[in-house]
Amino acid sequence: MSVLFIILSVVFMLTSAALVFAILSQKKRDAGGVGSIAGMGNVADGSRYKGRSIDDTLETWTKVGAVALGVLAIVLCIV
Repeated sequence: MSVLFIILSVVFMLTSAALVFAILSQKKRDAGGVGSIAGMGNVADGSRYKGRSIDDTLETWTKVGAVALGVLAIVLCIV
């Protein structure tokens, strides 16, 4: 095994552990029935303060971590 493969494997494991932590740290959200399927969600969601709460930060890090994990998986397959 090459050194690059070992380094990328360690980064992959750390990223997956961070992603699991970010997902499990989020609060459970109520789906809201048919409105969630239609994409309406909660009308009074406080969009003025969007991105300022811990839950919004965790949601952002979950998205970033998922993309990073996917990219790392592809790179590991190539290497």
